[in-house]
Amino acid sequence: MSGVIKTLPIEITVNGRRRTLEVAVHHTLLDVLREDLELTGTKECCLVGECGACTVMVDGRIVDSCLMLAVEADGAEILTVEGLARDGHLNPLQQAFLDKGAVQCGFCTPGQLMAAQALLVENPHPNVAEVQEGLAGNLCRCGCYYQIFEAVLSVAEAGSR
Repeated sequence: MSGVIKTLPIEITVNGRRRTLEVAVHHTLLDVLREDLELTGTKECCLVGECGACTVMVDGRIVDSCLMLAVEADGAEILTVEGLARDGHLNPLQQAFLDKGAVQCGFCTPGQLMAAQALLVENPHPNVAEVQEGLAGNLCRCGCYYQIFEAVLSVAEAGSR
């Protein structure tokens, strides 16, 4: 039986759409999102849960999708960066990232957005320290932290998510 890859069926809801998939038991949620579902907004970077580029929401909590096996997500509701926009329009947080210059290379942006979205759901009116803490697991190699924090705070001040 060497060379046979074991698979299992899973059912997940991704960005509001119910999906039934047959996944290799060793594939991560990141693998399934990017390869099987072609949702490439979630980025692959460190693969050890240190950078936050692969951050998604699973059942309302942020997770590093590179550390979660896809089979562990069976039955879960998953929100990726693609799911933030509605009807072809950016959500207020995405727009604020653009308006405040919080996007340079863009590689960390999806993870930053997902962490910020989760923070604002949990705490609609965070202060600077709470934003810094809420995004602490997401690295920006371009050094856009000030602009990222400013974007999150502007959304909180406007009272929209």
